[in-house]
Amino acid sequence: MTRICDPFAYGEGPLESCFWAETVSIQNRLPLSGHAEREVAVVGAGVTGLNTALRLAQAGVSVAVVDAKQVGWGASGRNGGFCCLGGAKASHTSLRKRFGQEALSDYLQTERAAVDHVEQLLSQHAWQVDRHSKGETLLAHNPRVAATLPAEAAEFERTYGLKSQVIDASDLAGHGLGTTFCGALTLPIGFALNPRKYLKGLADAAEAAGAEVYCDTKVSEITQVAGRWQLRTPQGNLSAKKLVIATNGYSSEHIPAWLAGRYLPAQSSVIVTRVLTKSEQQMQNWTSTQMAYDSRNLLHYFRLLPDGRFLFGMRGGLATTHRAHSAIKQQIKQDFARLFPAWAAVETPHFWSGFVCYSRALTPFAGAVPGAKGLYAAFAYHGNGLAMGSYAGALLTQDILGGCALRHPDIMRATPGRFPLGRARRLLMYPAYLFYKLKDL
Repeated sequence: MTRICDPFAYGEGPLESCFWAETVSIQNRLPLSGHAEREVAVVGAGVTGLNTALRLAQAGVSVAVVDAKQVGWGASGRNGGFCCLGGAKASHTSLRKRFGQEALSDYLQTERAAVDHVEQLLSQHAWQVDRHSKGETLLAHNPRVAATLPAEAAEFERTYGLKSQVIDASDLAGHGLGTTFCGALTLPIGFALNPRKYLKGLADAAEAAGAEVYCDTKVSEITQVAGRWQLRTPQGNLSAKKLVIATNGYSSEHIPAWLAGRYLPAQSSVIVTRVLTKSEQQMQNWTSTQMAYDSRNLLHYFRLLPDGRFLFGMRGGLATTHRAHSAIKQQIKQDFARLFPAWAAVETPHFWSGFVCYSRALTPFAGAVPGAKGLYAAFAYHGNGLAMGSYAGALLTQDILGGCALRHPDIMRATPGRFPLGRARRLLMYPAYLFYKLKDL
């Protein structure tokens, strides 16, 4: 594989104390051995790849999933567990200018469809995933943002036909959201869950439907011969008529070559506290189980877990070495103590990091790869992959099988452009992050 970040980022170091791994055991899958031929091959056993495999298998298609690590080892198994609206980082204004209002409206309804898709899976399979939170809450980090919340609420109602709730700063503690933020907006779409329990359900259901999942199976080369895709791995080879790439921020520059330069991994880090007592929760006046995030560009996201622990995450981090990982650990603890001062001394035994994925246009992609018959890909969910990444897998299945039952907006079909600087493109993040920090003041 040809990857663009430090080798540390692709090892076990960033995951050493991930809380989710303690909550549920996911069975290790064996590597692919020998030669196999299937109708569809999927690279990546995360939410996108497993949703694709599940739906294909349910339709009677022979499908095999291969992953260089284990089920959900990448972002799918280490995210904050926010199933919510999102998927694009581009502003509505820029999307409207580029695609038009109709296409923008179609895309925004797709974000809601993505949340509904996960909800339907949970209901259908009765997976126990520690679900909680009634929608999500945006917290304004300064008065300027707080002043825009009523307009945001009105826009939300026009888009989705649902009422949201604007909360004044003086009322935050009364809603169990005791912080120094300047106001809040609660949107009644979305919920929180344990992402690893969701993954376990997906993997088990896909296999029960007839899909095969092979792990510790690193794809070293992909070629197309006589109309079939050939995947070479250390233990064997997989041949398929159609190929799905679902590796997102953990992609390689040449698996396949088309992907080179079209994705940008960016760090997201998380800490989880020990269990907080009721009195400790009341000390901070944070007793709500709402999943929440702040309005910064380099945002923080957080929620009280059902067992009383508190999860706190943040964007940021420019280097991907072990030393940088340690520095981020200190930074996230400082930010946590600043935003939740009553808990500054509370132990945070769990810390981990992983990659979200950006595209140059700041929009997600899901669909057929132009000029490569039988090749499909989905990536770039901009930190909202739990819902959008799951739905993208369903969209790929629809493209493979044909049909139009699922909403598939033009914005998600637009071919992602390549970032400048090739394999050195993460250097672009340095001026971008400086700009975001200045905007966040």
